[in-house]
Amino acid sequence: MQQQYWVGDFYIDLSRNQISHQDHIQTLAPKALAVLTVLAKHQGEVLSQDMLLDSVWQNTIVSPNTLQRSIAQLRKALGDDGKVQVVIKTHAKQGYSLESKVEWGEKTGASTATTVTEPLNTAIQSSEQTVHTKDRVSTKPTSNKKVALFGTLLFAIIGASVIFLKPQPTSLSVAKLTALTATDDRENAGIYSPNGDYVVFHRYEERLCINNIWAKHTGTQREYQLTQNLSSHGKHTFSEDGRTLYFVQQQDCRQPVTQKQCYKLMSLDFAESLVSPQQPKTLMECKNSRIRSPKWMKGNHLALLQQHQNRWKLISYAIDTQQSQKIYGSLDDNVIQFAYSPSEDLIALTSVNTQGEYYLQILSPDGEVHSKVAINYPSEIAQYRFISPNFSPFDEQLLFSTGRQLFTLSYDGQIDNVSLPLDEPMGSPNFHPSGSRILVTKGFYDSDIASVSLNELENSAQDPMHDNHRKVYSIIERSISAEDSATFQPMGNKLAFSSQRSGIDQIWISDGKTTQQLSHFAMDSYIDGFYWAKDGQSLLANSAKEIYQLSLNGNSQHFTFPFPIDQLFHWDSGAQTALANIRIGGLLKFAQLDLANLSYTELRDTPVNWAQKSTTGQIIYTDKLDRFWRSGDIEDTLIETLIDQGSDKRFILDGERLYGINEQYELWHYELGNKQFNVIGELPKNLDYLTDVRQSHALISLRINAKKELAELVLAQ
Repeated sequence: MQQQYWVGDFYIDLSRNQISHQDHIQTLAPKALAVLTVLAKHQGEVLSQDMLLDSVWQNTIVSPNTLQRSIAQLRKALGDDGKVQVVIKTHAKQGYSLESKVEWGEKTGASTATTVTEPLNTAIQSSEQTVHTKDRVSTKPTSNKKVALFGTLLFAIIGASVIFLKPQPTSLSVAKLTALTATDDRENAGIYSPNGDYVVFHRYEERLCINNIWAKHTGTQREYQLTQNLSSHGKHTFSEDGRTLYFVQQQDCRQPVTQKQCYKLMSLDFAESLVSPQQPKTLMECKNSRIRSPKWMKGNHLALLQQHQNRWKLISYAIDTQQSQKIYGSLDDNVIQFAYSPSEDLIALTSVNTQGEYYLQILSPDGEVHSKVAINYPSEIAQYRFISPNFSPFDEQLLFSTGRQLFTLSYDGQIDNVSLPLDEPMGSPNFHPSGSRILVTKGFYDSDIASVSLNELENSAQDPMHDNHRKVYSIIERSISAEDSATFQPMGNKLAFSSQRSGIDQIWISDGKTTQQLSHFAMDSYIDGFYWAKDGQSLLANSAKEIYQLSLNGNSQHFTFPFPIDQLFHWDSGAQTALANIRIGGLLKFAQLDLANLSYTELRDTPVNWAQKSTTGQIIYTDKLDRFWRSGDIEDTLIETLIDQGSDKRFILDGERLYGINEQYELWHYELGNKQFNVIGELPKNLDYLTDVRQSHALISLRINAKKELAELVLAQ
């Protein structure tokens, strides 16, 4: 097949998954370029959605939304307008056509400029590589490194290109994919009612900032609003008779004791709510511990996870007596997740022990242990990944996902692949009581990187006549996927940022004209922190809870710490130290890593929310109440001036000046030396994170679109 061609003035290189225009290079998802190629082969013709779906997604089941997102991505890359449609035209109820001139063949004119050398493409190979560290050399496969802790089972979709080396023990044959919700709001956490007549979910209306529980009748398709203006809440669970819903609601504590959020176990009369929205009742409130994942059990009990002092345990709450008791909890391990099977009246619980080993336990609701086995991770799963298996219709087989791969976990701890002929990721699977359908959540996240002029922001805030709708930022990196954590290159003009534009979370490098992928982390990898070296020639990155140093010249080094790195905060390349939350003996701690000796020094026996180190070596961090602390020789000191200025938007140290964002979205700075505090100005409400500051400019990540919707996989009989 021809690998290069022109669409107007845009050069398409399929071998590199790139679109070039003058000096600007964009990397697109292979499926999007495949759509463009089909349109190019039929230039000027109207191709139906079915033809494009059949041509690009052969032998797979996808929704039309997948094609529409590819078209949107192509239009953005080709400078097209969805309304004017000069390049790709939409024909109502017919399909799409490519209107621009197409020329097949390689470039013969000016070459495309790039400032990042070719070895970047091989910075991290997915095959087995040799890892060099001080006084040791180890060989370790890195293709299986995938990360991200999922509190619930994330149901992944395995593309047709994935090749499994093992025989498949289980096969799910999907007949069709049916959308259940199609609004502009975010719907998730869907479950079926016990009789299968209703789907219950929560819907977040971002425009109005309203969160509510809804129900939809699977036969009539009628929707019912069950509540009025709830705070954030998690998954629901039904009582056996289907009359009552239970869930955990999370809201701000006005007078926090040890945490910023209070957790309430709530109940809702489902039958009455179908008539008119109801106010849920509080069954239990926790101000000094966290609770999550309630699941109804026989005997009018609820099982749920409770965390106290950094350790999770499984408890049972008796609805009749309003008393709770421990089902499982031990100083020797920490509970990860659990599932309950009403038909078997059994609990499947995963945990990590003090040696960092993962176990599966099958329990009775009274805590009696039926079996406890070590989980044997195959090479496809990262060694530090937490898994959240759920009961399935298969005999003594649990089901879980790592992101784009689906696995079964047997009661004896063995893991095997399960393949599904689908191409887009979906989450939160829930089997219909009949076993013939699966309720899933589809979604995507789109965020862009923006630059903010601090001087302009401050002048705008001080001007009483300023236009509140005037943008105080400019977008510098965008795609139709998540872009985040942009940082300035020391002693250079490049930016490093994370992006999922290739389908996998990777690190990219941009000089403002060209953008190129630096890392090549394995499928299902997620990046939790990366930082430049002082000379600006390499980055230290945390992927799959392991540490890698990536050089711009293509070299890489893997630091094989014998424990997982949960979050990387800072890197001092001169001293070869880093700040991170790490997991020791199953518990999270805040520590300083010694990269030379692969050791650590514990700084705090609990994790921190965020941390940075100043130029004088002082460590600044925030705790779970978003309070700012500075390290000291004898004890750490609370920064009283900033007691109400913390948030989950991170903070940045530029020299000895601290920049942060409060819960009113105000950007401020604080001088560590003279302790002067000043509010600079207000940032947009769709801000995700403050990611870097250099002199007069700040980098932020802006949420452009976040979509979740419910769908149903109908299984073939």
